[in-house]
Amino acid sequence: MPLPDIRDRVEEDRGLLKKIQTVIPGFRGYRIREDLRDSDRMLRAELAKRLRTQRAQLEDARRALVRTDPMSKALEEIGGVVNAMKRVEAEMVHSEVGYSGVAADVRIRDDELNMLYEYDASMIESLGFIDQALVRVPEAIRAGNDGDLRQAVGTLRARVDGLEDRFKRRMTAITGTGL
Repeated sequence: MPLPDIRDRVEEDRGLLKKIQTVIPGFRGYRIREDLRDSDRMLRAELAKRLRTQRAQLEDARRALVRTDPMSKALEEIGGVVNAMKRVEAEMVHSEVGYSGVAADVRIRDDELNMLYEYDASMIESLGFIDQALVRVPEAIRAGNDGDLRQAVGTLRARVDGLEDRFKRRMTAITGTGL
């Protein structure tokens, strides 16, 4: 399910003080950048919420596996994926929002803040890929095939790792400061 563009909503919901700030010279750019940062923060919170829901589904599948096959080698692998999902959730919630200090070497401009939002929004696709891989885990548990289960968990792990790598590259991808 696609997300609406949160930037539009933040702009629509500006209160009187914020609207006044957009017409005062010197404050306009500040207000716009703050609204872009707020939009990105809300988007990342929604991404983290969706990942948390996926993690809960995986934890449900793990509990089902414990009931049906408590000696499965996949239990440890699932635990590793759960931990990776927790780590990515935390990164999403607590990551940088495009601030640059007064004397910063790299300044984050309005267009870069918009690119940061677009980059974060593109991660919705990655969450879709995780959904596709996640569906296979409970199916393999119900089928009782440990080989298929371990393969499904491996695919899921690769997709979560891909999301994490992509998220870690977000600021360098926007500012061009990466390797």
